[in-house]
Amino acid sequence: MAKSQQTYNKSEKEKKRLKKREMKAKKKEARKADKGGGIQFAYVDHNGQLTDTPPDPTLKVEVDVEDIILGIPKKVEEDFDPIRNGKVSFFDSSKGYGFILDTDTQEKYFTHISGIIDEITENDKVTFELEKGLKGLNAVKVKLKK
Repeated sequence: MAKSQQTYNKSEKEKKRLKKREMKAKKKEARKADKGGGIQFAYVDHNGQLTDTPPDPTLKVEVDVEDIILGIPKKVEEDFDPIRNGKVSFFDSSKGYGFILDTDTQEKYFTHISGIIDEITENDKVTFELEKGLKGLNAVKVKLKK
């Protein structure tokens, strides 16, 4: 019984292989018969779309080589006050960390005891600076507001 099953599988595989070959030949013949389909030569119009007609030379736009910028444009530095005002929304002195709520943007920033200058508690008004940390911006140089 196992031998006849094996022969059946072999014959089925052979039939599938022949059918696949036949389908491939049919597709090849269909491509040969449909030679005239599609755009043989394509142009790109002034909007960047492919077309079979050449673009109108009157719509041509002259570009000055000096106006082309390669790369990222230089960042313009703004006058920015690094000292920000905020309020301590949470602080755990035993664990040594907390969060400060910026009064201008209402963003919360993480602060660690290593970045605190004065001793702070919850709801204290403070000034601080921002520094890039592992998981985002951190509040550092935290001082009580006078």
